[in-house]
Amino acid sequence: MASGRPRRAWRAFRLWRYRRPFGAGLTLALGGTEILVSQRASITVILTAGADSLVGYVLPVLMVICGVLVVLNPRQRLFYSVVGVLASLGSWVTSNLGGFVIGMLLGLVGSSLAFGWLPDRPRRRSWRRSRREARAEAEAAGKDTAASAGAMAGPAPEPGPVA
Repeated sequence: MASGRPRRAWRAFRLWRYRRPFGAGLTLALGGTEILVSQRASITVILTAGADSLVGYVLPVLMVICGVLVVLNPRQRLFYSVVGVLASLGSWVTSNLGGFVIGMLLGLVGSSLAFGWLPDRPRRRSWRRSRREARAEAEAAGKDTAASAGAMAGPAPEPGPVA
C-alpha cells in the first residue's frame, strides 16, 4: 500500500492550496525570480544604468518574499499585494526595465490576483458539470409541467363533426 501515501499527500496539498491564493503568490514570486535572473545578464544585454545598484537586487527579492508570504499568510495578502505592486513598478527603473518587462508584468498580475482573492468562497464547479445539472433540472421541470398541465386540463375534448 505504498501507492496510497503519495496520493494522500497530494490530496492534502491540494486542499491546502485551495484555501490560499497559491497561484497569485507563485506568479508574484516567479516575477521576482525572473527579474533576479535578468540581473545576471551580460553587460551588452543590460538596458539601464541601475542594474548594478543595490536597489536592483532588493526589489526583486522583496517581490519573491511577498509572493511566499501571500501563500503562507493569506490574511495579510492585501498588504503583501500592495508592496508587491510597488516593488514591481519600481523594478521598471532599477532592474533592466523590470526584467525586460516580463518580470514586472508577472509581479503586477500576481499582486492583482492576491488583492482580489476572496477567502471562504466555495469552489467553482466546472462548466460541464453546471451545464449537465442545468439540463437535468430543465428536463425534470419540463416533465413536471407537462404532467401537471395534462392533469389540470381534464379529459381531452372529442372531435366534432367535420362539415
